[in-house]
Amino acid sequence: MARNAAIMKTLATIIEHTRQRVASAKAREPEPSLRARAEGTPPCRDFVGVLRGPRRHAAIIAEVKRKSPSAGWMRPEYASEDFSPEVMAEKYERAGAGAISCLTDPEFFAGDLAYLARIRRTCSLPVLRKDFVVDPWQVWESRAAGADAVLLMAECLDDGALRESAAIATQLGLGVLLEIHDEANFERGLAVFQAHPGKILLGINNRDLATMKVDISHTPRLAARVPDPSWLVSESGIQTPAHLALLAQAGVRIALVGEHLMKQPDPGLALAALFSSGQG
Repeated sequence: MARNAAIMKTLATIIEHTRQRVASAKAREPEPSLRARAEGTPPCRDFVGVLRGPRRHAAIIAEVKRKSPSAGWMRPEYASEDFSPEVMAEKYERAGAGAISCLTDPEFFAGDLAYLARIRRTCSLPVLRKDFVVDPWQVWESRAAGADAVLLMAECLDDGALRESAAIATQLGLGVLLEIHDEANFERGLAVFQAHPGKILLGINNRDLATMKVDISHTPRLAARVPDPSWLVSESGIQTPAHLALLAQAGVRIALVGEHLMKQPDPGLALAALFSSGQG
């Protein structure tokens, strides 16, 4: 119980810190200026279309993630100021990734919003901004920073903010990964997903945010409640070809993989190993 309470306190701290960070950013740049920058960026790469397109193996969203509050630095060398997100993205692209996810939270994940543009300059894959979106303003910020897609967590947004954030994203051409874990949020997430056909992927987080325990079977359980599970993304805990095969049996062919890859000496080789079973 004490560990669970500590985890929830950490999550609450991250969200509160994010709110403060966003408030400061909004004070520095009024929304009209931010909107103008966002609308002036080059067209988005097709995050949803690329991941759902034909391919010989599962579509992997490979993540650039230096550290986390629970695991610390993924590897000691990632603490260096010379860390290069673009090198990681290039390794992932060569290994067969379908898209790149990049953590941009600076305080708890050692990310940086500037990583998005750096990755996009050296990698041809769509780039997902992964952060704690607590305000629709961050969707405009994501596009202005060069993101091709944005993560929206149902657990972090009330109904109004979730709908507004999704609407802004689709208006801007951004792909959306709408993430849920708790079954209590499943229907509200599904409603937003269905309101923007072809624009949103529904992410199932296998990690219980209250306990941090991971259960891969969480995705197949919820997939059974979706008419077409090919629009689902399984997140957290995917480490082996057998995990991808389990998801494929449920009709889920897209997965987000981060921590497992980033902890390996060569994340690109680790990604290639996930495809080693020759899945079709």
